Amino acid sequence: MRADNSSMDLAGIALQGIDQAQVQLEAAASGIASAAALSPDAATADPVNLSAEVVALLSAKNQFSLNLAALKVADETQKSAVDLLA
Repeated sequence: MRADNSSMDLAGIALQGIDQAQVQLEAAASGIASAAALSPDAATADPVNLSAEVVALLSAKNQFSLNLAALKVADETQKSAVDLLA
């Protein structure tokens, strides 16, 4: 009895997550840059928007880290499978 014919591409999933983190990082960086452009005087910048953008940057950093770890696990799993078949 076979469990499932469909296979999960772990590396592809991790790479997709890295791409999504990149999009989030670029959006947050753009938000920070536009806030600075709108307010040349840092004292008048909206701290709420800047706080949200910093949180988004940290979230993107965490997404990069987690997806990189998943990519490493996928690589190790693939190496182990090749070793078992050899």
